[in-house]
Amino acid sequence: MLRKIDFDSHIPYYIQLTEIFKEMIETNEWKPGDQISGEEELCRTYQISRTVVRQALRELEQDRVIVRRKGKGTFIAQPKIVEGLVEKLTGFYRDMVERGLDPKTVVLHHRVISANEKVANSLEIPIGAKVFDIYRLRSINNEPIQLVTTYIPYEFCPKLANVDLTNRSLYEFLEKECDIFIARGQRFIEAVSASGEVASYLQISKGDPLIMLESISYLENDTPIEYYQAFHRGDRSRFEVELIRSRSMKGKIQDIVENPENLPEASVIISSAKD
Repeated sequence: MLRKIDFDSHIPYYIQLTEIFKEMIETNEWKPGDQISGEEELCRTYQISRTVVRQALRELEQDRVIVRRKGKGTFIAQPKIVEGLVEKLTGFYRDMVERGLDPKTVVLHHRVISANEKVANSLEIPIGAKVFDIYRLRSINNEPIQLVTTYIPYEFCPKLANVDLTNRSLYEFLEKECDIFIARGQRFIEAVSASGEVASYLQISKGDPLIMLESISYLENDTPIEYYQAFHRGDRSRFEVELIRSRSMKGKIQDIVENPENLPEASVIISSAKD
């Protein structure tokens, strides 16, 4: 059914048009990847000016509801993949399955190397110690979403050398086969541009926006067990954080203000520039 602009309404025409388009997406009349009509046809269909149409499309593009492809047209954008940033430590594979998605993993390399200074410092091991270096490409519904490099000290789980992690949860293997339970993690998030190699794997253009996530995971005794660096496509990724405030926090906050050395180790660090 054709939805119409209410010309007697005080709501601006372009806002009405954006709401019409969003409703058509929510009701599955328009699906991700569908091409929508050109500006001239939209003007005729809704009896509005090209200026109104362009403003509505601009708003929808900024909200990532639509994407414009030069020389091809305007299309309904793919929905973003939502991941928990700090409140869950289930791992990417299990997290996506729990959300009803179909994750796929391609192992680009799985090897044992000597830890460089950054990896060694992150895992609190000597430089040159043996670590697993696992490089994986993760996809959702056959679309590349994430490129991740994981480092784990070799001594904690030697049998990891012989496991195929294609379409398998690393965390699940560590728990079941190595009796390793990851209790907490410290994560750092940063906006970066895609290098040529990363862009090639993620099927985007060099310089496209990425969300880089670095993480150090710890055992229950605070021993670092995993360091990873993951690049997520900026156009297809969204992170969610659940924040909880309770009355009992009031005293804790006052204690931190008066005694900053009591600040918990688990925290979200936001930086506007590199050191």
